[in-house]
Amino acid sequence: MKKETRVTHQPKVPLPDGNESVVSPVYHSVKFTYPSIKASLAARAEQGFDYTRDSNPTTRQLESLAASLQDRDDALAVATGMAAVWLALLGTLSAGDRMVFFVESYRPSRIAVRKFLPRLGIDHVMLDIADHTAIAEAFANPATKLVLFEAPTNPMLRIPDIAALVEMARENGVVTVLDNTFAGLHNHGRFDIDYYVHSLTKYAGGHGDAMGGIVIGSRKKIALLRPLAVNMGSTMDPGVSFLMLRGLKTYYLRYARHCENALAVAEFLEARPEVKRVYYPGLASDPGHALAKQQMQDFGGVLSFDLDADEARTWAFIDALQLFVTASSLGSTDSLVAPAKLYLGRDLSADELARAKITAATVRLAVGTEHIDDLIKDLSQAFDAAFD
Repeated sequence: MKKETRVTHQPKVPLPDGNESVVSPVYHSVKFTYPSIKASLAARAEQGFDYTRDSNPTTRQLESLAASLQDRDDALAVATGMAAVWLALLGTLSAGDRMVFFVESYRPSRIAVRKFLPRLGIDHVMLDIADHTAIAEAFANPATKLVLFEAPTNPMLRIPDIAALVEMARENGVVTVLDNTFAGLHNHGRFDIDYYVHSLTKYAGGHGDAMGGIVIGSRKKIALLRPLAVNMGSTMDPGVSFLMLRGLKTYYLRYARHCENALAVAEFLEARPEVKRVYYPGLASDPGHALAKQQMQDFGGVLSFDLDADEARTWAFIDALQLFVTASSLGSTDSLVAPAKLYLGRDLSADELARAKITAATVRLAVGTEHIDDLIKDLSQAFDAAFD
């Protein structure tokens, strides 16, 4: 074989029987082949691999792990969390259908529903997450086919009654889609949810260096979405799948630290005179505490609070923080801060902001895994700087 050919057809290094890699290999291959066409047909029938847009061994490992953590048996990993939301919506809805969602939602999800879905002939109604009367009425409408909601909600950490929402949805044949990113892969699996969507960019990856999303459900439900996922090309790169798998090895350790730090920060903020109110379900004083304790194993690493200040002073407080980096993500080891109205509510009208309880003085913290003493010290010096 000429060297010009050898650089393309490189030698392989087979492992002896019983000799295995401790860390699973990354299948950085777009194409997969078989010894014969007949063998390829048999292998495909048994979920073999042909083309990475269809499926990839590394990504399938991630899908299997994430599904098991969410107490389901299948999943589809995609390029971003929003791709996961879109996949669940487009795989369920058709022109003439209507969906229900809530003012207490992730801003890109609101934009998807209010700006882009109407172009496809899909209608919507935006309600308040606790208004069960309005929700029941909306679900009873024969045009309503799907409900999209979050638990806890972003950014105000409201706790929906998942059991009640699911019961109303089941009574009316409405598909349930839960954005479970804040609660994590280990929470809410006991509820009869059709599709869980997660931004794997957040707690799963955990380091702010890889972007991805996933839709999780029963094997039957996921099979309904798979043809669309393959055709729309929202494929997760196998290198990213590996980073997500690596991140998940420390998932429980990191999530526990996020929760521990968030509760300590929430208690600190609750005692500060500059703070009007803290929104965190881990606080006994929070209106959603009892329900969150019933539904969740823990309370997450995100909290919000209202300063006793105007917008200018609120921004000055945020700018004075040194360890809390101003960014709108969450779930990574570093702590983040965001002005809620600017970063998470600028698509909402004044009336909608009031319904969502977001003000110009609302601040959202995504608490990281740093030492809690350093985080409290950083918040204290920011209070001193902005309120002196």
